[in-house]
Amino acid sequence: MTHRKISRRNFIGEASCLAVGSATIYNSILNLGLANALSSFSGMNEDYKALVCILLSGGNDSYNMVIPRGNAEYAEYQTTRSNLAIPRNDILAINPIIQDGRSFGIHPAMPELQSLFESGDLAFISNVGTLVEPVTKPDLENQMKKIPLGLLSHSDQAMQWMTSFPQERTSIGWGGKMADLLQDANSNSAISMNISLSGNNVFQSGQQTIEYTINSQEGGIGIIGYGEQDPFNQLKTTAINSLLNQQYQDVFKKSYSNIIRNAQDSNEEFNAAISQVPAFSTTFSNNYVSQSLLMIARTIAARETLGIKKQTFFLTFGGWDHHDELLSNQDEMLSMLSKALSEFQSALNEISVQENVTTFTVSDFARTLTSNGNGTDHAWGGNAIVMGGGVNGTQMYGSYPSLALNNELETGNGILIPTTSTDAYFAELALWFGVSKSDLPLILPNIGNFYSIQSPDNPLGFMQA
Repeated sequence: MTHRKISRRNFIGEASCLAVGSATIYNSILNLGLANALSSFSGMNEDYKALVCILLSGGNDSYNMVIPRGNAEYAEYQTTRSNLAIPRNDILAINPIIQDGRSFGIHPAMPELQSLFESGDLAFISNVGTLVEPVTKPDLENQMKKIPLGLLSHSDQAMQWMTSFPQERTSIGWGGKMADLLQDANSNSAISMNISLSGNNVFQSGQQTIEYTINSQEGGIGIIGYGEQDPFNQLKTTAINSLLNQQYQDVFKKSYSNIIRNAQDSNEEFNAAISQVPAFSTTFSNNYVSQSLLMIARTIAARETLGIKKQTFFLTFGGWDHHDELLSNQDEMLSMLSKALSEFQSALNEISVQENVTTFTVSDFARTLTSNGNGTDHAWGGNAIVMGGGVNGTQMYGSYPSLALNNELETGNGILIPTTSTDAYFAELALWFGVSKSDLPLILPNIGNFYSIQSPDNPLGFMQA
């Protein structure tokens, strides 16, 4: 059973007799699109698809994750980054298929990612960030264009990466909107399309959809002690059953009882399914990130038992707010991330779904190119990772910027204006997942500012058709 707090909003959303609730005009428009989207779903590719979103919470210093290696570019990097520059000889070389004359590499703590990139299972998205519309440095200086609310704020920017709607604060995420559109793909309505390893989150919250929360140890989280055979928990189970089995006349009590009962039943069904999954040959590291990805792999392996065709997963990997001790902290955390991603991809290969699962990273923002003494501060555009057999890998997408200060994108202290929007990044993933081009504006309201849905090409091209 999920530990999600049953607020009035969630209660109304889950109780069928109260499902109308209040809604904004925008959400009403979204709902009008659902019937058309669902009626056309039969024509979509019905193969299993999963998206795994990893939030690097706090703001990853991603220009020390993907680093220029060419003579001139490295010299700019080294000058700008000063005491935070990674020594050139330590950088792990990568060889993008399409090159623009520049050489790149990745942080020395990430040899697994280097291998995944070179084998074609991984790509990088360059200088991506939250945007309402394309913005230049003169636009910003003259306040000519709309910019995201609360720029450089953790809470605002993390939310905007999960909603891709940076001009407003909203609790509805683009993963939740996708689930609202595509939920009929799954024959089992008891288990949400959206599964979280990190509790409540905006990314997976929709109008009709809420996330199903599990953890990396037990899987589904039920009522503690329910169904256990010791005398105390037997009494507890009897008491709970008595409360849940009562015939309530009050509509709120009845609906609340049904929600608790259905949640407990879903928990038991989920745990029974993953308990049948054989152990993987891949050894996962003993840390939160690796163990969470192991649980996701087990859940994917149980997809047929659970009656699932479409899934999203969400995982928060926190601790990236490195205002101090950047080099040592990032060395440890990038190593953990690199190993975990490699382990996960290996497990997916074991169960032959590597083509059907795409893992991608998001983060509040990048960090300043300039040092604050021993760390970096909040910035804007940065680099992201996308991994999977369906990825057109061994490539860098978007435009990797100059890291010299005072360039056309640098606004002070090494803060870079993004040249790729989260909308373009997420639209590519949504199309691969099964959202039609005509429905992209329902998922990503600003997409028309960055991509024409009439285009025969994908927004960025990093996913296979």
